[in-house]
Amino acid sequence: MKITVVALGKIGLPLAVQFADSGHEVIGADVNPSVVDLVNQGLEPFPGEHQLAEKLSAAVRDGRLRATTQTASAVAQSEAVVVVVPLFVDESGVPEFGWMDSAAEDIGRGLQPGTLVSFETTLPVGTTRNRWKPMLEKVSGLREGSDFHLVFSPERVLTGRVFADLRKYPKLVGGLTPAGAERATEFYNAVLQFDERPDLDRPNGVWDLGSAEAAEMAKLAETTYRDVNIALANQFARFAAENGIDVFQVIAASNSQPYSHIHRPGIAVGGHCIPIYPRLYLWGDPEATVVSTARSANAGMPSYVVDLASKLNSGLEGVKVAVLGASYRGGVKETAFSGVFPTVEALRQAGAEVVVEDPLYSDDELVAMGFKPYHVGEAVDVVVVQADHREYANLSAASFPGVRTVVDGRRVLDPAAFDSVRFGSVGVG
Repeated sequence: MKITVVALGKIGLPLAVQFADSGHEVIGADVNPSVVDLVNQGLEPFPGEHQLAEKLSAAVRDGRLRATTQTASAVAQSEAVVVVVPLFVDESGVPEFGWMDSAAEDIGRGLQPGTLVSFETTLPVGTTRNRWKPMLEKVSGLREGSDFHLVFSPERVLTGRVFADLRKYPKLVGGLTPAGAERATEFYNAVLQFDERPDLDRPNGVWDLGSAEAAEMAKLAETTYRDVNIALANQFARFAAENGIDVFQVIAASNSQPYSHIHRPGIAVGGHCIPIYPRLYLWGDPEATVVSTARSANAGMPSYVVDLASKLNSGLEGVKVAVLGASYRGGVKETAFSGVFPTVEALRQAGAEVVVEDPLYSDDELVAMGFKPYHVGEAVDVVVVQADHREYANLSAASFPGVRTVVDGRRVLDPAAFDSVRFGSVGVG
């Protein structure tokens, strides 16, 4: 097949490489010329995705993958189009469709009869049918269901392990018509390979959920569940700390039977997914008070950790505080909705002099984010762990000359290595 993947980000580019690796001819379309240039050289535009560098290089070298900024032209040459353009929400929780609208118009201009269009970007329920269908029909002059097929098939992978996740998890699809769903099932069976999953009630592979709305809701449900679960863990953590209890022992004990799956508490919930998708769900279901309460609880965790540091240190006014970790999670060079931003802001409001360290970012990159860089080994009064980078696991009080207080927001440090300082951790009393 000839396939176009629209948007070569941290999900789109691995998808394009996966399709090419499965033997198909792939065009990657992106509005960023520098990304397109790097891809055409066989070079990954971002680090950290396992196997991407070698697979990308091979696909470009063998002529199975190329990139362009001309989306409509690429679509016009393709039998299938997969869309992975980012969608965000504003401060009020309203989806910002600007980038996706622009991409959909480009797709419509190039859309040919017989083409399959699959949106993988996480969407509010009803968006595929009520927004993308009329837009594509209007721009292309074609009719969905007869001239072309439109489906929703959510990406369900985690950056850093995309290729493994593509094999591990069922590929969900939902069409606007049975014929569209059948076409999407055939497509994904041709471009993906699946691991055996004896733990599932049905064989791993492409699962048709019966409608685009069901597939849209499935993605929102699985990610919103995580946000609500983490919020519950954070509530347990705060109560446990107030009562001299180690919440991690409690969680391990609770999860020792099969009906409990409590997640880990922590200083923040970041990334492109969990902070955003519950708000996409709430946009369609504003009465979901459990979801809105959980989102608020998680958003309040950075301030909670800063308050904990202030109490342990008897105030933060004029105190030099090192925040460890700009990334939203360990091992991933990504700051989308990272807890570093509200943590630094809360520390500054408390009067602290804030510096930031991250092994994945250069000093210049930290400065560009508005942070003053810090290097382990420099004198500092207080340390707050924001990301669970593996490089932090072996740190000790000796790593921070003059340190008086340490608050581990991710339970990555060894408390025994900090017996000479005041040490706090989320969920440990």
